[in-house]
Amino acid sequence: MDFRTLIGNTGIQEWILVALFLLAFFIQLGYYLLIYLQLPLHRPGKKRKTKKGVSVIICAKNEEENLEQFLPMVLEQDYPEFEVVVVNDCSTDGTEQLLSQLSIRYKHLRFTNIPANEKFEHGKKLALTIGLKSAGYDHVLLTDADCYPVSDQWLQKMASNLSREKKIVLGYGGYEKRKGLLNILIRYETVFTAIQYLSFAIKGRPYMGVGRNLAYEKALFFKNRGFARHYHIASGDDDLFVNETAVKNNTTVEIHRESHTLSIPKATLRGWIKQKQRHLSAGNHYNRGSKIRLAGELISRLVLYTTLILLCIISEWIWLILAIFGLLLVTRLVIFKLGIMRLEEKNLLLPSLLLDPIMPLVLGIMWLSNIFATRYQPWR
Repeated sequence: MDFRTLIGNTGIQEWILVALFLLAFFIQLGYYLLIYLQLPLHRPGKKRKTKKGVSVIICAKNEEENLEQFLPMVLEQDYPEFEVVVVNDCSTDGTEQLLSQLSIRYKHLRFTNIPANEKFEHGKKLALTIGLKSAGYDHVLLTDADCYPVSDQWLQKMASNLSREKKIVLGYGGYEKRKGLLNILIRYETVFTAIQYLSFAIKGRPYMGVGRNLAYEKALFFKNRGFARHYHIASGDDDLFVNETAVKNNTTVEIHRESHTLSIPKATLRGWIKQKQRHLSAGNHYNRGSKIRLAGELISRLVLYTTLILLCIISEWIWLILAIFGLLLVTRLVIFKLGIMRLEEKNLLLPSLLLDPIMPLVLGIMWLSNIFATRYQPWR
């Protein structure tokens, strides 16, 4: 029995596959032309250099080596008035000693220590809340201990977007380019996610940001009661807060090269999977509109490739099907190329040909595994 007979015997008709294929085609085309094209076309207006004080907040847990390497790059930003607040969260390495030494050299460095307590388990959200409460300025800029700004204009670029109207600034936080397939996977997933959330924000539908590069008004955080609605969730100190508070009128994006940060990528596939599972767990708590938009993209992409494969096996109109898919493929490659160029990423266009159909399966499996997980690590 050949495959065509099997398909016919199960009652699945070719026209149903064609209809599903075309529906997925138009949905995917809409995402690229109406949403993802927003990032390459975005032309921010000229902004004056700001002199308003800014508090940079970093939460650290056993990050002595990263802080020693990257913290001076934050402390030496070209900005007239700022402080750096490091919250040392129960570290057992030499983080406290390092911060004490650096505070002698850098007078605008302040740090606080959260002592370890076996009877009181907590996550990053407590550390970040303590940092925000101790911040001396109304505007705060968040990053991580394993991140570093790509230039000494990072603080200026991000802070210049904060105003009376714009209370949230979404920046881009990429990962270092290194050898290996895992690095390509990490950087592709990161840049695709960034194209998504930055484009949606430009379109007026902000739904997330990344704590590696995120600025907002401190008063907005406390007006929202901080992390009260999702404190019990290990993840979401960045994206859930943005999902709750960000709207079209109070949110903007900063994509200039000098505003980017870079992070150290995970060295093992297992480590990346755990990190990504933690991030995906927050997505279950997004508002309904965000869930629908994100699920619509993933499901339509999965349907597109599934029906494409089946139609190539059973359909007599294979060349027409391939021509339609080719139109979408060219559109996707052009817009994706323009997007990664705006974010100063390289060598990801060709890998995207393989990763674009694979990622919905990978993310779907991770999402399902989260359903059966009983406990998440409180730190990344």
